[in-house]
Amino acid sequence: MNPLAMMMFLTSLAIGTTITLSSHHWLLAWIGLEINTLALLPIMTKTPHPRAIEAATKYFLTQATASALMLFSCLINAMQTGEWDINTPSNLMTNSLSIAIMMKLGLAPMHFWLPEVLQGISLVTGLILSTWQKIPPMILLFQISHNINLSLTVILGLTSVLIGGWGGIGQTQIRKIMAFSSIGHLGWIIIILKLNPQLSLFNFILYTIMTTAMFLSMIMLSATKMSQISTSWTKNPALTTTTMLVLLSLAGLPPLTGFPPKLLIIMELIKQNMFISATLIMLASLLTLFFYLRLTYIIALTLSPNTHNSTIWRTPTKPWLVFSIINTMALTLLPLTPAILLT
Repeated sequence: MNPLAMMMFLTSLAIGTTITLSSHHWLLAWIGLEINTLALLPIMTKTPHPRAIEAATKYFLTQATASALMLFSCLINAMQTGEWDINTPSNLMTNSLSIAIMMKLGLAPMHFWLPEVLQGISLVTGLILSTWQKIPPMILLFQISHNINLSLTVILGLTSVLIGGWGGIGQTQIRKIMAFSSIGHLGWIIIILKLNPQLSLFNFILYTIMTTAMFLSMIMLSATKMSQISTSWTKNPALTTTTMLVLLSLAGLPPLTGFPPKLLIIMELIKQNMFISATLIMLASLLTLFFYLRLTYIIALTLSPNTHNSTIWRTPTKPWLVFSIINTMALTLLPLTPAILLT
């Protein structure tokens, strides 16, 4: 793709996100989301492959449906209340607005588009879709969290964690595994949204950091399948080791960065006397733990029979500084958790 065109699309992504984040008006927020969607479509199809075209079509249809439902809800809300302010949706329209935004995020049971779309696009575009594109809808959910239906968030949160774990178990494509991982993490974020929005935001920030680190690792290793990741040790042992640790961090194992949000969410659910929800979400997270541990096992404890005997590590020229900073954050933020939550 022409670098000038790519720069224009990336700038449009940034502008769309900024408009949504800075708006107090539903129509402006909707416009920002539309700019985001339309800017990502050409990036998805920069390699004119049938799978990329199919992924872009599915993404467009899903986002258009969610946008139509969101605009309809905003119009009904304006008719009822006479206001377009984001912080004052009517109780009737909050549910449909929440469902439209959750469809944009890819929460279960509106998740069917996400694994197929991620599988059909490149790793770099998948990184944008899994992190940057989730920021505007998530911020809108935070803004209406005081009006959101608690039963809706708990049911969708539990369903997402269960689907995220169940769907990822049988996958061999890393992009699909990351898609189901994203669904599971979003379930953890949503289940606590009504009760403690600050904790949800903290969890979302850590999810973004860990997912960025994982996608960057896959980009560095040029791996999209489990069979490719199993041969990565001979290419770059240090990078393979950090990739394994990032996977364990995504699984939520102590003492890595992914552990504190899960611990704090379970503690918050118990504090709110939601013992059944806390038990169910912990049991459902065991499914995601299984496929993370399977990937870790493939990386660390298996070796391809076709590896070369060279002792020279191949280290191509890549942005190692950015990658090192993101990886360090994805692994070592546990001691800083109290300071982060107090700020």
